[in-house]
Amino acid sequence: MARLHLVRHGETTSNVMGRLDTALPGAALTDFGVRQGVRYALENRRNQPAVLVSSVARRAQQTAEMIGSVWDLDAAVVEGIHEVQAGDLEDRFDRDAHGVFREVMHAWHDGDLDTRIPGGESLQMVYDRYLPAVDELAAHYLRGPEQRDVVVVSHGAAIRLVAARLAGIDGKFAAATHLPNTGSVELELTESGIWVCHRWGARRAPFGTVDEPLVVDDDNPMG
Repeated sequence: MARLHLVRHGETTSNVMGRLDTALPGAALTDFGVRQGVRYALENRRNQPAVLVSSVARRAQQTAEMIGSVWDLDAAVVEGIHEVQAGDLEDRFDRDAHGVFREVMHAWHDGDLDTRIPGGESLQMVYDRYLPAVDELAAHYLRGPEQRDVVVVSHGAAIRLVAARLAGIDGKFAAATHLPNTGSVELELTESGIWVCHRWGARRAPFGTVDEPLVVDDDNPMG
């Protein structure tokens, strides 16, 4: 059965600096980020037709282009699946900014829909733009008579939040199990309309809770 693959983009200079870079179009890939995109494609070759899309962010589009160049597949751009918007924290890389981000993420992974990043988005706002895009892709490609895998190049924080919501993943696990650049989450939409998560980064189902504190990604918690 066809599946949805939510793939984090390749490395950017902002990731290397630990800078909160979410405003569009955002940073470009580093040379290493370009190679990550190619490597993802080589390690995940398609054995059946697939659909490749990305967010409007430059780093996501470039990653999708690298993947598509290996798969001989054109990538489309989809609105609404960009990263959580950092608002007043944009372009900051200091400890205080990351501390505010962690506090908001704690609240979000505990199910608080309304707490907002200062000057930025709430979790409900993220859901309201991201989930309809997933629903549309699923309706066209996961439920139709000619099903095909859908590969979505998106962003770390948004992927974890949305994947956890879709598949009912425990918030502690989603918070603690971050995705490296070009890491991915693999989801299946069953005939009964239930999303099942088969893989989260390097971990495969079944998933339990993770007894670890919420941490920012090694390179950048957002982007």
